[in-house]
Amino acid sequence: MSASGLILVFSDMNNIPTGMPPFLPLISFIVLFISLYIFYHYHLGRLKTTNLQELLWKVFVTGLIATILSLGIMLLEFLFSNHRVGENPLFINLHYFLNVGLILGFIVSTFVVWERFIFYQKSKRLIYSWRSFIYFLLLSLFLVFVPIDIGEPLFYVFIGLTFLVSIYFSVNLKWVAYLNYKQKWKSILLFILIVIYLGYFIQELSSYSGDIIILDLFTNITTLCIFTFVFVYAITSVLVLLFNLPTSSVFEKKLEEIINFQRLSQSRNTGKNKEEVYEILLESSVSAVMADAAWLDINQPENHEIKQLTYRISKNEILDVQEHIPKAKIQKILSTDPVKNLKTNRYIASVRDFKYRSILVFPIFIQNESFGTLNLLKEISDGFNDDMIGIIGTFINQASISIENFNLIDAAVENERYTKELNIAKTVQRSLLPAKLEKSNYYDIIGYSESADEVGGDYYDVFKINEDKTILIIGDVSGKGTSAAFHMSQLKGIFHSLVQLQLSPKDFLIYANNALAKGLDKSSFITAAYYIIDTKAKTIEFSRAGHCPTLFYDTGKRSANYFYGIGLGLGIIRNNEFYRYVNIDKIKYKPGDILILFTDGITETRNSDQEEFGYDRLKELIVKNANRTPNEIKDEIVQEMHSFSGSTTTEDDSTLIIIKFKENKT
Repeated sequence: MSASGLILVFSDMNNIPTGMPPFLPLISFIVLFISLYIFYHYHLGRLKTTNLQELLWKVFVTGLIATILSLGIMLLEFLFSNHRVGENPLFINLHYFLNVGLILGFIVSTFVVWERFIFYQKSKRLIYSWRSFIYFLLLSLFLVFVPIDIGEPLFYVFIGLTFLVSIYFSVNLKWVAYLNYKQKWKSILLFILIVIYLGYFIQELSSYSGDIIILDLFTNITTLCIFTFVFVYAITSVLVLLFNLPTSSVFEKKLEEIINFQRLSQSRNTGKNKEEVYEILLESSVSAVMADAAWLDINQPENHEIKQLTYRISKNEILDVQEHIPKAKIQKILSTDPVKNLKTNRYIASVRDFKYRSILVFPIFIQNESFGTLNLLKEISDGFNDDMIGIIGTFINQASISIENFNLIDAAVENERYTKELNIAKTVQRSLLPAKLEKSNYYDIIGYSESADEVGGDYYDVFKINEDKTILIIGDVSGKGTSAAFHMSQLKGIFHSLVQLQLSPKDFLIYANNALAKGLDKSSFITAAYYIIDTKAKTIEFSRAGHCPTLFYDTGKRSANYFYGIGLGLGIIRNNEFYRYVNIDKIKYKPGDILILFTDGITETRNSDQEEFGYDRLKELIVKNANRTPNEIKDEIVQEMHSFSGSTTTEDDSTLIIIKFKENKT
């Protein structure tokens, strides 16, 4: 557009015929506008992000760069303002075209981002409305061939319709509800800065108006329509965000209460039957994601059949959907539970040339066993975002808990209530502990745990961050029995929630103490120790919260020593002063060294004379058997402990983890 426009300006100044059609710059303008829209639409579509603040930040940066470059052009004009060159129409139009490129780039990119905001939660009506608006703007582009001055009725018709459409789309601000208080303030600031950019750019266009020979964008309907839309949407967003600020903290608090309620509901019956739970799950899921159709498959082991609940879909249509899924583009959704990832798929399927373009499939688990499948359908592409997936996951977890409660009650009714409950609790507790510890090329590891009663409060777990770092945790809940097992399950939940944040051992224990302070009864506490093994640096970094000392065997010195460190049990101090009672220790290890973690059930085992097994006996056993494998060392300790007590049972829960480091044999 700029090249053809400047040629026409030059020919007009010098009365030199060029043979170039006078409408060529207008066609160039239309091509530029459409090309910019296609470019930004494709570019932002490739990002595949649902983080609206990230998109808003991109708009801000684009506007900042365009403004800086525009100010540079203004400075150049100022420097030549008292020179003949500065009054030359060719010079003025050159600067104008440069500004046009910057302004069009900014407003078109902003327009496309606003489109992503509007489509945060899609519907067929919204898509059709937006397409109509795009056709409306496309029509306005071709009005450059029919010059319309400001003040003519057609001009006001287009601007007025754009304003009304802008108000219509500005009402669709559902994304605001998913921002927290801090994010809303940041969004308000970015929107205000974008409005300032818009004001500056429209002022720039108006300053050139009257001096432009080829195309005056200040009076161009398409440009003003997009300016109007972008401005109205930004201003409306600021107002809605401001009005939502007072409720943000309340909403976040209510969300926290809902999560806590979900955790509490794991230990109580919902008061409804299974069929009602299935119906509530289906109805709630459909409502949450605005699904056009859905069905729920429930496995019935007693008769090897599948019960099916449907919503706006027939069984023949279900078979048709199932036939199209293998041909669809599948995007797997990973679960935080690796067992679920192995046993079944959670995925989104995108289908072309079919009534339902988006299919969300979610399995339902009961104690790591697939119990059924929820299938949600939408008639539009990319119909499910991350927030919707998270909501459905929450609903399914809650339904699974309710169904599990029914199963537990049914089992308790069939048999003696007290005995059955203890057996079930023991199974649940065992499932909370790792069935098998992951092997490593850098060390051998073995775990052992035995409860004094049917259930206990000892806990240990291992989590591999990456090839170099592995997390270990061991804990001991005060007391015994079902209450201790319940608190142990709380510790497991906290561990799996925080471990992926890759906190230091001290920070993990501080966060864990804050979380447990709200869930533990006042008479309970948990001792724990948290370890980070770095096989690259060959270090063990750990913090202790009132737990038994760490026993470490040095193969070079052929001796074992205890590392105590300061530390106070989790839940004893329930305020912000806990950090004063925990620190971080670090041990360097080498091949052949052994790390032994244990609970006090090992060392406090008593014989008939009420003498304790003690730390010294444990240390001597490690030194004596240091050349053996961790599994052999574990067997030797357990055998000696039972021989010492004269019984195969223990008075307290006993847990043991042994890690023997070795050279990497990869």
